[in-house]
Amino acid sequence: MNKKVSRGNSPVRQHWLPMLLGVVVVILIIALLYLAAGRTAGDAGDLDNLPNYTDVKGNFVVDGLKYEKQPHLGSAEAKVKVIEFADFKCPACKKWTAAYLDTFIKDYVDTGKAELFFMNFAFIDRDSYLAASAGEAIYRQSNEKFWEYVHKLYDNQGDESTIWATQKFILNFVKNNIEGINYEQFEQDITRHTYMYDVKEDFKIAGAYGVNGTPKFMVNGELLPDSSYEGLTAAIDAALAESAQ
Repeated sequence: MNKKVSRGNSPVRQHWLPMLLGVVVVILIIALLYLAAGRTAGDAGDLDNLPNYTDVKGNFVVDGLKYEKQPHLGSAEAKVKVIEFADFKCPACKKWTAAYLDTFIKDYVDTGKAELFFMNFAFIDRDSYLAASAGEAIYRQSNEKFWEYVHKLYDNQGDESTIWATQKFILNFVKNNIEGINYEQFEQDITRHTYMYDVKEDFKIAGAYGVNGTPKFMVNGELLPDSSYEGLTAAIDAALAESAQ
């Protein structure tokens, strides 16, 4: 009897099990497609607000490094002028800032040996340009707040391969993290892309001087061959020794 019952039940289980699995698979596929469609729609909305260099019109003439237009730290009387070329989406820039910037400021900027300038080389993606223009907008209000923006944005840096520095992200980030600026003015500058010309101008100038990646450093107008801290400090020390002769 047991043998007959076993043979009678087995075909029923074999018949319904594949059907149930098929239904589950179909439901999962539909759910995944729905979620993907929702993400794509949201991403497309964010992308609509991102700038393009091709949208920025103007007569870009490379006639010097334009130190006077760049965010800076240190005394204008310093014998050595250092420019950092950076992209806010660049992981190496984030690492350099975290590992060396405070030490560099302490040893070279605060001691009056060097004046440090920041120049955008926003090249990774369209949100690089937006993050850079946000920095320009903050700098126009406060040089001090610009450097706060540098530290905090790197601390909140997204993945290099994704578009994360959208208009929505930047506006919320600055609103929640950078105090002491006119936020309404900042929001207007971002939504109107007020400083995209300046970002593109930085890009053109940097490229004309041989910058092709980030971070890169220039000491008294000479682009350094690598981005090591040792190479930077050696170049500064050499420039200081030369100025003392």
